[in-house]
Amino acid sequence: MGGRLINSAPRLLPLAALMTMLALAACGSTDGPGTATGDRDETRDMFVTGLNDIDAVYIDRINLGDVTVEGLKRLDAFDPAIGLRRNSTEVELDIDGQESVRFDAPSAYDATDWGELAARYVETAKLHSAKLALTPPEKIYEAVFDGMVSKLDGFSRYSSAADADENRASRDGFGGIGVKVAVADSRVRIISVMNYTPAQRAGLQTDDIILAIDGQDVAGLDQHQVVDKLRGPVDSRVELKLLKADTTVPTTILLSRAHVVPETVVYHPEGNVAYFHIYGFNSDTSESLEREISHAKSEIGAANITGYVLDLRSNPGGLLDEAVAVSDVFMQKGRIVSTHGRHPDSHQYFEATAGDLADGRPIVVLVNGNSASASEIVAAALQDSGRAVVIGSNSYGKGTVQTVLRLPNSGELTLTWARFHAPSGYTLNKLGVLPSICTNGHSPSELMTELEHNELRAIPVAERNALKPTDTAEMDKLRKTCPQVKSEPATDVEMALDLIHKPLLYTRAVALGESPSPADAAEAAAVTQAP
Repeated sequence: MGGRLINSAPRLLPLAALMTMLALAACGSTDGPGTATGDRDETRDMFVTGLNDIDAVYIDRINLGDVTVEGLKRLDAFDPAIGLRRNSTEVELDIDGQESVRFDAPSAYDATDWGELAARYVETAKLHSAKLALTPPEKIYEAVFDGMVSKLDGFSRYSSAADADENRASRDGFGGIGVKVAVADSRVRIISVMNYTPAQRAGLQTDDIILAIDGQDVAGLDQHQVVDKLRGPVDSRVELKLLKADTTVPTTILLSRAHVVPETVVYHPEGNVAYFHIYGFNSDTSESLEREISHAKSEIGAANITGYVLDLRSNPGGLLDEAVAVSDVFMQKGRIVSTHGRHPDSHQYFEATAGDLADGRPIVVLVNGNSASASEIVAAALQDSGRAVVIGSNSYGKGTVQTVLRLPNSGELTLTWARFHAPSGYTLNKLGVLPSICTNGHSPSELMTELEHNELRAIPVAERNALKPTDTAEMDKLRKTCPQVKSEPATDVEMALDLIHKPLLYTRAVALGESPSPADAAEAAAVTQAP
């Protein structure tokens, strides 16, 4: 399942025709050292495409002149003699204080003209700087785009072609055998073997040593080179020479690569409670969770399971669609999340569909200060719907959605394009999820006693839901009621299990985070979406 990142989406903009037109256009600069025509064309494509993307989808309209100039200033990292000055009508390229080249400044929001200016500026600077002329184009793109996105929010970023390829592998999977390796002292050691992969089926184990790949000795290869050799097209074959952890004689095996998606869900039983730790949200997370729930029902017995623990602590997020799908695993109906931004396509509403794989059993969700983004969507949806008790500390508060746009060099520009809202209407951005039971500074026994005597304070739902997205001062006040904890104390799991085994107290705990009526939620959503 594809989707948008909350911390990817296919290109949303109809830029194919624009990019073709740009590729056909000529550049006015004269050829010089390091300025091949292909480089000039790609440089122009890169900056025009990137700035048009920022102009079209970034969550706030922003001065593109400021963005471009901040990017071009970063060229001095390659040659300190390159300087930039700007006034209301011109951008000036200064060369070691001795000569300068002036460019007419476009209007503040003309993305194409600013992109063309950036390309001309870079190519002109190359003509006057031997150091810049010898700098690989990718290094220049990285410096300039890093400067550009520094004028945006902290979650927008540029990824080089190599980094983007790795990002796509992490999100969507890759052709491989399903192992993680560590390279040290000229040895390649397997540090983990993923379930349901060619490596597991072939009997590979942790601490096995890979001596050669396809007949090539791995001594001298770095981590990236080893990983690159292990990966390849799905159904292609790879030969490994191995020293198994329990033997002294090397063996050679032949494996067929398969589509591998990094594991994000780990299950184990806690007595009659099914415990799941979700480490991130990639394209396989919801299917993995469903598979592990089926495993739990087989191992414990569907009729014997007393409840479920969903551990989202230190989960940094991932794909929006997968957060929705994971929430839908446990919900029968109702809103899961909505997103709102500047781009028309950013206004989206996600609803649960019938079918609860947990069969109505109690659910406890664990969060901490590092639970962010997609994990906050799941926690808020299950809490607001009354389907789960959330315990732990205040979550991170990363309530924005990013869209990933591919650039002409096969790199990626990740841009924040929407904020997401919980079912009851409040924005999670800079606020996060307030746990139904705050375990920060309290022992499970103390909390259970207070819950038994109805002494635990309920979440101030009305106050929270009435907050505007810009009211960070009031958000900070609410967050201080349960300060973030970045660790994962075992006592949180202890509290969750205790709660599941005491149905009356579990019901009371659910009520602590009870959401308002649908009418009140709609009113709150209208308030929080107002500028």
